[in-house]
Amino acid sequence: VGKPRVEAVGEVGRAVAILEYYAQAAYAPLGATLPASLPGLLYTERRPHGGAGLVTPWNFPLAIPLWKAAPALAAGNAVLLKPSPDATASALWLAELLAGVLPADLFRVLPGGAETGTAICDAADVVSFTGSVGVGGQVVARAAQRGVHVQAEMGGQNAAIVLHDADPGVAAAQIAGAAMGFAGQKCTATRRVVVVGGEQRAATVIEALVAAVRGLQPGDPSQAGVLVGPVIAPAARSKVLDATAAVTSAGGRVLAGGTAVDRDGWFVTPTLLDGIAADHPVATTETFGPMAVVQRAADVAEAVALAEGVDFGLVTSVHGRDRGEILEVVRGVQTGMVKVNAPTTGVDFWAPFGGERDSSYGQREQGLAALDFYSSVRTITLSPHP
Repeated sequence: VGKPRVEAVGEVGRAVAILEYYAQAAYAPLGATLPASLPGLLYTERRPHGGAGLVTPWNFPLAIPLWKAAPALAAGNAVLLKPSPDATASALWLAELLAGVLPADLFRVLPGGAETGTAICDAADVVSFTGSVGVGGQVVARAAQRGVHVQAEMGGQNAAIVLHDADPGVAAAQIAGAAMGFAGQKCTATRRVVVVGGEQRAATVIEALVAAVRGLQPGDPSQAGVLVGPVIAPAARSKVLDATAAVTSAGGRVLAGGTAVDRDGWFVTPTLLDGIAADHPVATTETFGPMAVVQRAADVAEAVALAEGVDFGLVTSVHGRDRGEILEVVRGVQTGMVKVNAPTTGVDFWAPFGGERDSSYGQREQGLAALDFYSSVRTITLSPHP
């Protein structure tokens, strides 16, 4: 999929850590004993749903299938995985590895396209999906019609808010990496940079951003030190180029990048755009590639309003020193995750993961929240025989 070597190695390590975490989580207490109103016992237990249908994307071909499958298995479910056609080989290889340690047919991969995904959604006892908003909505609707538990993670238009006292160089390095790393092909990638302050402050931050973005030149992802490889397909590159053209047509500016790279592969230069209205489609619609838009805010309240001015609500980052302003942002934004002085990308797998509005539907993924999703609660009242 064109993932840079350093990220690919990191994903393998993350996959192993996820398996280790949920291997011990299988022994964690999942019920509770409650005070009974009558003599006897009142307690709860968690039971598996049965068969877990997992529909996963191509961008994290090991980590995402495993952060779904591992808690599903730990809760006692069987797993049927439908990977993206662009990640089938990785999924089949994973199935081969797990076949050596799991009971027969407990983890199975079913390659295919939309029809295969539909069949899984129509048969599974619990459904987990990661992908686009359009397909995610269909998955949720089909599962809801059957009354089965369903969750969907569907992307983001994530904002990084740079406060007036943030170090421009430090913030720019984090934001550029979050926006352009792995060619921006992460649902947690930074898509918008909201700079708080006047024009002089904006110019200072933009200068640092441009330098940081230009320092992330695309290259062969198999080579050490390369952080930006190609995008997944010609259509993905076209979307970045089309968005750039739309911005210039609307009177905006290209601060960096915005061009195809003349070499084999679907390479596009990391792109930083400026000068469009907050409601312009490029500012409000996710483009899954190495691209971000600069926005300006006079104060923290306006920055929060800009950050919240999209249909997505996955993650927000805020960069600065003033604790009062930082907490104002944390309280004001309604995203499922907030990162303070840290990039929007990168999450701890033992913490709940998910967003609001068009970014997510249903219960959170990862951590103990995943065990809740892949199991159902039963309440038992035990009274003594007369």
